[in-house]
Amino acid sequence: MSDASLFFSDYVICLSVIAIIYTSLVALAQNDMKKLIAYSSVAHMGYVTAGIFSMTSDGINGAIFQMLSHGLVSSALFLSVGVLYERTKSREIKSYNLLVKNMPKFSFFFVIIVLASVGLPGTSGFIGEMLIVLGTYKYYPFLAFFVATGIILGAIYMM
Repeated sequence: MSDASLFFSDYVICLSVIAIIYTSLVALAQNDMKKLIAYSSVAHMGYVTAGIFSMTSDGINGAIFQMLSHGLVSSALFLSVGVLYERTKSREIKSYNLLVKNMPKFSFFFVIIVLASVGLPGTSGFIGEMLIVLGTYKYYPFLAFFVATGIILGAIYMM
């Protein structure tokens, strides 16, 4: 890392924490599924920048893993919302209340992808987020608490 990265790492991690929490709170207010996933993506990129600028091997490895996981999971979520839009002609969350009854196999797939996005243990999202929190905790324990709070907020808005 360059000297500027080391110098500005405190500021970038603070901005990452703000991005994680703010976009998670904005995602909570969404009725449109596509917007919810988009704000979720911004929050996940906040994790990535926090991991990179933690300047630890755990944080950087977690950031790389999170980027790969996010690319697969978010793509699957956007694909799923596209399928739902073609069926219901709506992206509103309230339009999907009988989804399990009408599309049981798709619903199972969709729940697995949502749980991976949340970071449920055993999924790819968990590994990246946990490594990032551990890496951030080594030098910024106070800020790591807020990064971990973003994981809880992510679980709330995705459910």
